[in-house]
Amino acid sequence: MDRLIIGASIGNCVHVAGVLNFLRLAEEHGYKTKFLGPAVSIDYLLDAVAEADPYMVAVGYRLTPETGYNIAARLKDAAMERGLDSYTFIFGGTVPVARKVEELDFFTRIFCGEEEIEEIIAFLEGRDYNEENIDYGDNLLERLERKRPYPLIRHHFGLPSMEETIAGITEIAEAKVLDIISLGPDQNAQEFFFRPEEMDEDEKGAGGVPIRTERDLQDLYEASRRGNYPLLRSYSGTQDLVQMAELLLKTIKNAWCAVPLTWYNILDGRSSRDLASSIRENQNLMKWHGEREVPVEVNESHHWSLRDAHDTVAVVMAYLAAYNAKRMGVKTYIAQYMFNTPNATSAQMDLAKMLAKKKLIESLEDDSFRVLTQVRAGLTSFPVDLYKAKGQVAYATFLGMALKPDIVHVVAFCEADHAARPEDVIESCRIARQVIDNLIYGAPDFSADPLVIGRRDELIREGELLVKAISEMGKDLSEDPLSDAENLANAIKIGLIDAPHLKGNPEAAGKVTTKMVNGACYAYDYVRERIINEEERIEQLIKEAGV
Repeated sequence: MDRLIIGASIGNCVHVAGVLNFLRLAEEHGYKTKFLGPAVSIDYLLDAVAEADPYMVAVGYRLTPETGYNIAARLKDAAMERGLDSYTFIFGGTVPVARKVEELDFFTRIFCGEEEIEEIIAFLEGRDYNEENIDYGDNLLERLERKRPYPLIRHHFGLPSMEETIAGITEIAEAKVLDIISLGPDQNAQEFFFRPEEMDEDEKGAGGVPIRTERDLQDLYEASRRGNYPLLRSYSGTQDLVQMAELLLKTIKNAWCAVPLTWYNILDGRSSRDLASSIRENQNLMKWHGEREVPVEVNESHHWSLRDAHDTVAVVMAYLAAYNAKRMGVKTYIAQYMFNTPNATSAQMDLAKMLAKKKLIESLEDDSFRVLTQVRAGLTSFPVDLYKAKGQVAYATFLGMALKPDIVHVVAFCEADHAARPEDVIESCRIARQVIDNLIYGAPDFSADPLVIGRRDELIREGELLVKAISEMGKDLSEDPLSDAENLANAIKIGLIDAPHLKGNPEAAGKVTTKMVNGACYAYDYVRERIINEEERIEQLIKEAGV
């Protein structure tokens, strides 16, 4: 049988996870597989080999090194006696067992669990693997294709000095634990890179790495050219957006653009731009990247949830972000789903909200608009206790895998205590990777939970009502009200799109009050002590605004 791999745990070993994972990965790469089971005898294994005439034989043993050596030696001798030693035999075991079995000089390849997934894939594809010639993919889509069925792992990194950040990127790249390093420039760099005279140097390094020159960015990129050669990307600027985009693409080969739709302005205080102007500038940045076929992520929805907006607003803003990206000509869209936001959101209601977002976003897909799924933990969900926080990394990864993500954005377990150091990034990525390994080939379908389905459908219904209201409000203003900057700004100003934390903001209504009820965030009337449904809320706001 062509390209058949026979697999088994041999001797007295009943541990089959390693063999099964290898066989499943092989199937993803075009092989047929046959698993013989645990504790398979040498004779039974070789009988199967003689009968099936396989392309490869994969055996595993995970007990004591000496016993493993003896059993592997018996396999070698028996295969030679029966004239079956010309077949390709590979071995998998613990590090001590693997090192001992290497002495036999029988197995074509020995895996011990320390290998990167790229190394195993290269072997299955018949490619030589070494750090000098491995092709990890020079852009996001190439890297995704080479890594499948595994999602890419991304992590944010940026320390208060260039020297620390360069050294950290070097260490992270050499650890080969992630695929994308997201650079976090300090606020001075984001807002005033092209206006250094306006920088407040007392705030140097506040919130990230103090990038000040083109050379700084080139040095950061060069630091990543080792290990598994992770892609780099950076936050967009909050002023001089296209200039910054050109610089990032030139220096770090920016893996994708991350830009909001309605933020980084007076609304959040990250620049002095007014709301409508910033929306137009953000749209223009999407268009600029779309023309160059650079993927775009519009990190919009979670900004509203971080400010306690009710779930319907979060769902609608996720949809409008994707809608605007498509209208601006973006070809590859990265939909980011931030879980655990607000903090008291339950797992069921969290998943329901994300599934509602996902369904609406993916309704926009066609031949010209591809959607990738990126999941992450909530920024404010991490406890100060670092042991508990490691559990949060695992939990967020576990829940996020229900969306079958293309990218897992890992947030360091130390988020609530200190800025992530290289060792924190590496450890957090390893925790997430183990969860991914456990789930990649199947897990319970939490999306089938009736409570999840019910809340998902409720949010879709309410979201469609809100989208319709925003569209109707701007129908006389524009042919496409959902991408019209003035109309979107007006929707925020009158409160159709609103959050409690925006109270007193000159660009927003700040009228809505919200409450967590049974793990979900609702618009809430505290006087009457009841949930306000979206139809009622919209009707009242339209009436008050006279539109």
